[in-house]
Amino acid sequence: MTNESTNPSYQQLPIIDLSAADGGPEARAGLRSRLHRAAHDVGFFQLVGHGVTGEETDRLLTAMRRFFALPEEQRLAIDNVNSPHFRGYTRTGDERTGGRQDWRDQLDIGAERPAHVPGPGEPAYWWLQGPNQWPEALPELRTAALRWVERLSGVAEKLLHELLASIGASPDFYDHAFGEHAHPHLKLVRYPGSAGDGADQGVGAHKDYGFLTLLLQDQVGGLQVQREDGLFHEVPPIPGAFVVNLGELLEVATNGYLVATNHRVVSPPGAMERYSVPFFYNPRLDARVEPLVFPYADTAPGVSADPSNPLFAEYGYNELKGKLRAHPLVARRHHAELLTPA
Repeated sequence: MTNESTNPSYQQLPIIDLSAADGGPEARAGLRSRLHRAAHDVGFFQLVGHGVTGEETDRLLTAMRRFFALPEEQRLAIDNVNSPHFRGYTRTGDERTGGRQDWRDQLDIGAERPAHVPGPGEPAYWWLQGPNQWPEALPELRTAALRWVERLSGVAEKLLHELLASIGASPDFYDHAFGEHAHPHLKLVRYPGSAGDGADQGVGAHKDYGFLTLLLQDQVGGLQVQREDGLFHEVPPIPGAFVVNLGELLEVATNGYLVATNHRVVSPPGAMERYSVPFFYNPRLDARVEPLVFPYADTAPGVSADPSNPLFAEYGYNELKGKLRAHPLVARRHHAELLTPA
């Protein structure tokens, strides 16, 4: 699934240094110019200068590796099949992308809130709000993961402000959609090597449906991004950097001026393991994402409609749709009434 290219610009994503946002006018202008090009042309970039320390990262990664080293029965004690909120541990092969198995296991974590069981007339997406599941043997994982959610929410908010400003929009245009009731999502992911049947889909090609994704990846590699030539190209890891991609809501909100880009993960060879930590910066479940007001709107190319993947202005419907498709075991156990008959 790898591709070769003679175009040097495809050998690495654009690199954005967020610390320039705290510099003088010239530094900030340079940041916004680079950010504009990256978001408009590629939809992906490497983010450095974000302020997250190596110590903070090591704390999360250490707890994460300890989790995946637990005996299987302890991980399965928090199986996400037990959660109507799609929280907890997913066994290797139990998640789907494009209808095919993703060869990875993971722990899904969100904001720690009480369950909101939808009442009469309330949208079904309120099922997505609820408590996390944590392994009893690793209390430090809860501390490290929730701290990471808080920390990266701050980084993503700052980045979104700079991104909107870079295309001439008001930096706080979407602040009302987030706030204290935003719906962040964190995954702790392990790719355990290649599947026994020879398939190499760590995770299939897809676009993220929220606003921004900030990915911490290890040095193994395997992430690939579809570039302008239509081919998928490797994203070489940069120590300490986050790989950032734009979600479909930003593409729709800008009528295609900002781009959400297909990406995938190829399984590491043999029994080699790969670890990654994607953080999804998502708005409130009930937030309605309005079209962005910005000076380049009249040059936007529009968004191609995909009948199999409708996008909704109210964010929660998009996430619920994705969860029902990706986690069929949870969907059948807890939400059979929401499933479309085959």
